[in-house]
Formats: sequence, structure tokens, C-alpha cells
Amino acid sequence: MSTKIVQIADLSGHQDRAWQVAWNPSKPLIASCSADKSVRMWSYTPRYTSSSAPLNFVAHPEIPTGHAKSVRTIAWSPSGTQLATGSFDANIGVWEKEPDSDQWECTSTLEGHETECKSVAFSPTGPLLASCSRDKTVWIWEVLPDGEFETISVLMEHTQDVKAVAWHPLDEVLASASYDDTVKLYIEDPTDDWFCFATLEGHTSTVWALAWSPPFGSDPYSAGTYLASASDDQTIRIWQRVAKHKFECVLVITGEEPSTPGGKQVEKRFQRSLYSISWRAKPEGWGTQSTISDSMQVDGESENVVKEANWTSLGWLACTGGDGAVWIFELELPPLPSAATNKPLPPRATLIASVEQAHDIHDVNSVAWCPTSLKPAEGSESSPPLPPMFATAGDDGHIRVWELL
Repeated sequence: MSTKIVQIADLSGHQDRAWQVAWNPSKPLIASCSADKSVRMWSYTPRYTSSSAPLNFVAHPEIPTGHAKSVRTIAWSPSGTQLATGSFDANIGVWEKEPDSDQWECTSTLEGHETECKSVAFSPTGPLLASCSRDKTVWIWEVLPDGEFETISVLMEHTQDVKAVAWHPLDEVLASASYDDTVKLYIEDPTDDWFCFATLEGHTSTVWALAWSPPFGSDPYSAGTYLASASDDQTIRIWQRVAKHKFECVLVITGEEPSTPGGKQVEKRFQRSLYSISWRAKPEGWGTQSTISDSMQVDGESENVVKEANWTSLGWLACTGGDGAVWIFELELPPLPSAATNKPLPPRATLIASVEQAHDIHDVNSVAWCPTSLKPAEGSESSPPLPPMFATAGDDGHIRVWELL
């Protein structure tokens, strides 16, 4: 692997484990939440000197959320002006920054879940917020013009604790992951209520995390063609949207590879549960397209493909979990259909970088890519762009920021 992961910041302040980290989509701001019931934020600016890291982080005052228990999850609104917090006290807080101040104010408290809130997510396409809970439900809230929130649907499709929710990047499609080993997908019936239109089965243990694919190729409308799910069974499944309301599993990433040239022995990378995944587009100009250099396995049979054909990158998928490591895979789509079936070949995943013990001996609970490229600092328009970066949150209470080189 020629790509390296280098730590560029270690952000401390939490007094207990850090559950999640989230980059603001429109401002140079990063937030984290913790079992200490607080939210912390840091602003950052680029700096271009050979003796320093590419970002300079400045801590903001702690937000004492008022939650009675651990703050398990956070999510930014698409505009970056609101932050939602979900807590083990079953409540959801919505926060906005006070004008001309460094303080954040709780403008709404959403009540309804019977027990621990595990995940919250704002829809990127409309004024909607989703939440899920240990009470086995998924709630959808509408953001009203006056800043209030109204419950528009309570979905009770899962049979166990619901761990995560994630909105499709272009359509009003919601995915949820559960302790019942399944992923469920929901849409709204214009004449009635939201309903589950698909259940994705295949994982053999708890599904902890979800991530929709970014745009690939030159088509901005290709975003959300794939959905990734990470599980306690130590696999990541890639589901392709093959029709408007139909998804199929096209790839299972096990983290295993032959440890000898003959492939007789297998080296297992994922040692424990996978808790978090994050998917971003491959940066422009980063390396070149891969080539097919040999045959590949398709549906259990060896499929010969034209050599030196270009593969299309589906982006980089970061994953982490209980073994404390972070793994970065590039997903690629072959250009040619199967000669045997005339159907498109499945994507493949190639490990491009990894870091072990990202938070020393501690579990890593969250990984998140920085969503946008920073512009050069004022007066430094000729400076090169910053490398791709991601952040992690760990049981040690720290937030660490990393770059790929």
C-alpha cells in the first residue's frame, strides 16, 4: 500500500468515551458527543507551512446539553446551522448558534422514544429528521418553518434495537439498521404514511452502521446507487439499487486476503465488530484508475476480462470498530459486462490504507470523512489543496484527525 494515514490532530476535552464525530457540511467546524453528556466543537483553519499540520484547530466552549444520560449521536442539518443530539435519556435536542456569540442554544426538545436514542440524521433533500431507538422504532420528524418539529411517522418494522438511520443523498429514502441483523428501507406513500418497501437480509449479527455511496464517474445523479452496511458479523455488505424499489447485495467485504502467494492461508483483518463506516468520492487527480490484470471470480466462476480496461472508482470507504483499527477501501466498478451472462460485473474492494490502534488500546466508535475540500488561506491561492482527511472518536474520549498521503 503506497497510501499512508498520518495523524494531524488529537482533540481532547471529553471526560468519558466519545461516541461520534461529525463535520459541519458548510463551515470549518467539527463536533463530537460523549458519554459525559456534553457536545464539544472545534473550528479549524488551513495552514501551509512545511513545519505544521495542514489544519489548525481551536476549541470552542463545551456545550452542556442538559441531557440526563450519555449523548450517543449527533447530526448536522444540510445548512450546517442546526445540530441534533440524541441521548440515552430517550430525548433529542436541536441546537442553534446564538447570533454574535460562541454559545449554542437548545431550540427544540423532541420527545417520544421510550428508551435510548441511538442515531439521528437530517435528510439532505427535505426538511426531515429521522431518529431511532432501543425501543425498536424509527421516527420521522418534519422541520416546520418556525423551527418547530412535528412527528409525521413512527415506524415499527424492526423486531429489535435499531442502531442507525441514514438518508439517501438524492431521494427521500430512509435506511435503518438493527440488532435484528437486517437493514430496512422506507419511502412515503403520498396518499398515506411512510412504509417499509424492502428488507435487506444477509448479515448474521447486529448491523451497526450505514453509508450511502457518493457520486461516481461524471454523473452527479449516481449518488446513492449503493448502500454499505457494517455488522457485528465482521463484514461490510454493499447493496446496489438495481431498480427504484429493489436492492441486491453485490459485494461482501470480509477483510480477509491470502497471506501466502498461493492463497492457502488467509489473513483476517477485521478482528471485532465494525461500528462505523463513512463513504466519500475519490479526490480528483488522486492516483489513476486501476486496471484488470487477471481473471476474477463472478458467481463462483472464473471470469476472463479484457486486460488493461479502466475501472471506475466508486469512492473510498472507511470503516472502524472494536479492534481499534481504521481501514480504507477503494471500491471500483469494472467497465465490461460478464461474457457469460452479459450482466454488469460486481464491484471490488481494494485496501489502500490502514492504521492499527488508532486510539491506542481503545475501541473506535466513529469515523467520518471531511465533506469538502478547504480553500487555500487568504493570500495563498497558489497553495496546493489539502489532502483528504477523516476524523475518529474513541473510548479514550479523544477526537483524532487524520490525513491520507
